[in-house]
Amino acid sequence: MKHDRQLTFAEAIREATEIALREDPRVVLVGLGVPDPKGIFGTTGGLREVFGKERILDAPIAENGLTGMVIGGALAGLRPILTHQRVDFALLSLEQIINQAAKWNYMFDGRGGTVPIVIRMIIGRGWGQGPQHAQSLHSLFAHIPGLRVVAPSTPQEAKGVLLSAVRDPNPVIFLEHRWLHGLKGPVAQGSAGLPLDRGMTSPLSPFPMA
Repeated sequence: MKHDRQLTFAEAIREATEIALREDPRVVLVGLGVPDPKGIFGTTGGLREVFGKERILDAPIAENGLTGMVIGGALAGLRPILTHQRVDFALLSLEQIINQAAKWNYMFDGRGGTVPIVIRMIIGRGWGQGPQHAQSLHSLFAHIPGLRVVAPSTPQEAKGVLLSAVRDPNPVIFLEHRWLHGLKGPVAQGSAGLPLDRGMTSPLSPFPMA
């Protein structure tokens, strides 16, 4: 792959999301503020204009119900990408994530269908959000059997890992550090994914991918 252009971390996430939406009609993007002009720190801007409100869905402030909705959609054949603008908000949906998404495949011995969802959670401190909006909860999700947990640290990783996460049949927690959204780095053209099952390090970022 040729890395002949530079994108920010946020631009790489947006590009991966657009590729996923184009290549698979089952992919939908859901979350509070997804169609907002700011586009969740630049990661979703303009996508509703391209794909329509049927696939780019704004949502109310009801994290537990919203997460349950996308789990049901996944069981019915969709591949939702759900965005919680802060990882702290996802705490309100832990019942759905832990007791439904993570356990579903095992509760039914692999015969009840899979839950192919990606849940984006933005983490980070020091940007004026206060102690209840600025936690780093990586290990909390990493201890839940049935979840894949990834934390890309460069723009190339953000794109490749998000594409692989959308294609994976399991629920994936996609943690993105707020400080990385403006990080610029080389990003390959195309739609190739990156492995979800091994760590990487990069000189571009002090945050290694988990």
